[in-house]
Amino acid sequence: MKMADISVIIPIHNGEKWIDDCMKSIASQSVLNTTKRLEIAVYNDGSTDRTQELLEKWQDYFTLRGVGFMIAGGITSKGVGAAKNGAVKISSGKFLCFQDIDDIMHPHRIYLQWKAAKSNHNALIGSRISRLPINSTPRYSHWANSLTKTQLKKQIYTSNGPTLLMPTWFCHRSVYDKVGGFVETGRGTPEDLIFFYEHLDAGGDLQRVDKELLVYVYHEGAATFSVKREQIWKIQLDRIQKHVLPDWDHFTVWNAGKAGRRLVRSLSPNNLNKVVAFCDVDKNKIGHCVELYCPIERKVIIKLPVIHFTEAKPPLLICIKLDLSKGEFEKNLESLNLVEGNDYVLFS
Repeated sequence: MKMADISVIIPIHNGEKWIDDCMKSIASQSVLNTTKRLEIAVYNDGSTDRTQELLEKWQDYFTLRGVGFMIAGGITSKGVGAAKNGAVKISSGKFLCFQDIDDIMHPHRIYLQWKAAKSNHNALIGSRISRLPINSTPRYSHWANSLTKTQLKKQIYTSNGPTLLMPTWFCHRSVYDKVGGFVETGRGTPEDLIFFYEHLDAGGDLQRVDKELLVYVYHEGAATFSVKREQIWKIQLDRIQKHVLPDWDHFTVWNAGKAGRRLVRSLSPNNLNKVVAFCDVDKNKIGHCVELYCPIERKVIIKLPVIHFTEAKPPLLICIKLDLSKGEFEKNLESLNLVEGNDYVLFS
């Protein structure tokens, strides 16, 4: 059997509500009018609704049009990571286009991302997105769509997931093989973030097609809501302690409030000893000291002064969410003329 050029990888669990719109968007791809061979690989992860019936209907549709359509799956749900791996396993494409069943492709998505990936086999390729309903998660969408090429690798601790949104991923198969696939620890695991970090750690590149190529649908049943923010936070904290803080012999934490204190309290003893101060803009905090207490050991673990942000010496670990203060924080940060990644890292 001839190998495909591009495999669309679709994990699905109880997706009957979304299947038709998703498949229609794949059927409208401009790449189907080229010589590139496209196939669709679906893993039905223990669905109990009409998912299998609808998939088989679309399998007939695509097969009649010369597009391969493979379906695998199991009776018991194993989670998103296992479903993605299962779909990749039955695919043959040189390139992989990841697609969530509740999202909709724009007609040129596959062609434009394939064109980008063809010239960079070491990159995860993303795209800009639009949201449905319109204006849902506006801060998140603006952040993801406006990141510069440099920030794709710099702001990897500032959100609930990767700087390239998982539903937009496209890559050469070797990218997937190098990481070894997604972790299969079941529902609630941020398998995309773990894969993303492992890709970077293996020397992988990041690239984004700066066009809106996907309608990213927001709804309460999305798999992303099964992932606890606490778990993501711990994964991000672990990585920043392994990949950033070892290069700093001292640092200041920007935010003397709850988020900053929580971060400092959670640091390893070695990194805790590198913290020299908190900095802030709150006049009620500046000039005072913060004592962080360990309830287990029943003692103060560190006592730190709170200084004005203009007095802080880099490097800075910044624990402030972006785009929440009508631009005031961003203006304050810009006024310091610091270099992101060298003089400061965002952790929020």
